[in-house]
Amino acid sequence: MLITGVLFQQATAQVKLNVNVNLGQQPVWGPTGYDRADYYYMPDIDCYYDVNRRQFIYNSGNRWVYAGQLPSRYRNYDLYHSYKVVVNEPRPYLHADVYRNKYRNNKQVYERQTPIRDSREERYYQVKGHPMHGQWVKNHHGEQRDRGHDAGRH
Repeated sequence: MLITGVLFQQATAQVKLNVNVNLGQQPVWGPTGYDRADYYYMPDIDCYYDVNRRQFIYNSGNRWVYAGQLPSRYRNYDLYHSYKVVVNEPRPYLHADVYRNKYRNNKQVYERQTPIRDSREERYYQVKGHPMHGQWVKNHHGEQRDRGHDAGRH
């Protein structure tokens, strides 16, 4: 019995080590509450944002276009206050109908999502552009360190 408990604890620890965290790459207008976000889907405008590439993906004609900013037709779109769905699957835009159907009722219906920029949680201090980026905070050992310059080391 004891051996089974030890094996279970080791397996659990291994799973925790393989979790992908990309808080430092998420934009300040992204929603809080996610340690990992590969893409955001914005049902209001039927667009995606690739967090790792830092590019928007939108449909133009019959193809999906990657761009550093949204097209001019969305110039009044408010990224900070719009509803975003976190999607952690490769190239979700290739299954656009699935996301359109699943989230079409969320268009113009906003549940309150706090953007990273407005969060006061220490875990977001490493996000460049966050108001507290680079502030001195205590780590889990009680030692002071500069989160802005120590975000990559654990």
